[in-house]
Amino acid sequence: MKILSNFSLAGKVAVITGGYGYLGKYMSEGLAEAGAQVVVAGKSKDKFRKTFPDHKRSKIDFEQMDISSTASLKKGFKKIKKDFRKIDILVNNAFYSEGGSPESMTDEQWNRGIDGALNSVFRCTREVIHYMKNRSGKIINVSSMYGTISPDFRVYRDHPECFNPPNYGAAKAGVIQLTKYYAVYLAKYNVTINSISPGAFPSEAIQKKTDFIKRLEDRIPMGRIGNPDELKGVLVFLASNASSYITGQNIIVDGGWTAW
Repeated sequence: MKILSNFSLAGKVAVITGGYGYLGKYMSEGLAEAGAQVVVAGKSKDKFRKTFPDHKRSKIDFEQMDISSTASLKKGFKKIKKDFRKIDILVNNAFYSEGGSPESMTDEQWNRGIDGALNSVFRCTREVIHYMKNRSGKIINVSSMYGTISPDFRVYRDHPECFNPPNYGAAKAGVIQLTKYYAVYLAKYNVTINSISPGAFPSEAIQKKTDFIKRLEDRIPMGRIGNPDELKGVLVFLASNASSYITGQNIIVDGGWTAW
């Protein structure tokens, strides 16, 4: 019975940026299902209400926060601390980017992608640790398998709209390194920080491109794309006491893509 209780998030307050997005929705639900009081940090309250119409019963709340703005983050974390008395868990899931080809991407496009996928994680981490370091905490960063490997360009032929631009993988690689850096820095405060790297979890819109999905599936040892629901387990594990001696690690959830 004790081993199961180690996975419980009962009594914990978890903040997840972008927690109403395609993958974020399932992550928010997973944290709530494990017992946490979840606060979705985002810019659109309307989108939050549409995603979680029954949010009051499911212990999922909303706080207006913009990951591009330090002032907004300071205000948002302060408000969450005031409303819920503490912050136990932060999931850095939200990002913004701007595409462009490897040969024609402008400096502005490159910089916006790096800011939205890497600098934003730094900003959120920097601002939340003040609420954790005097007690304890769990930080989980969402990277990508493309922070570890390069895209297989053959998979994306004829579907440039599905292709991840060069600033995306570079930023996600940076997230993994930033995770390791803060893991060492925060260890003495009993704050752990790890990252998860999803593999092929294409959105519902992309899934309509059946030939592209078939190409993805042929590339994956398990022979299928990921179900967003399958991210819940690793997230709850890293957010719970079950992972109390794990920090600075990156767990790839990709059906085996990076294994060959």
